[in-house]
Amino acid sequence: VRLVESGGGLVQPGGSLRLSCTASANSLCMAWFRQTPGKEREGVASIRADGTTGYAASLEGRFTISQDNAKKTLYLQINTLEPGDTARYYCAARGWSWIATCTVGPRDYKYWGQGTQVTVST
Repeated sequence: VRLVESGGGLVQPGGSLRLSCTASANSLCMAWFRQTPGKEREGVASIRADGTTGYAASLEGRFTISQDNAKKTLYLQINTLEPGDTARYYCAARGWSWIATCTVGPRDYKYWGQGTQVTVST
């Protein structure tokens, strides 16, 4: 599965962004992660093929994951952006290997995009 993210950029604090990830195929689970230099990749949100969503407990509220299966596109809406949201955001897909719950753990995902940079700054 090939994944291509887009939609990142420079945003002022308090602003919003919608990230997109176009996939070459649909997947049982897809997710968004983010990473800053020197830190581990952090799970943000996941979504199952049936639309069931999950969020990292520390991030729930300002992030909304969604998908358009017909377009094979994953989205991440981020509202009220904070400087701490500055990171490279990655899209990931699991494929169709069965798992009971789609998680935000990076080990549960096989395919990764190259990421899109989000910078929140004045």
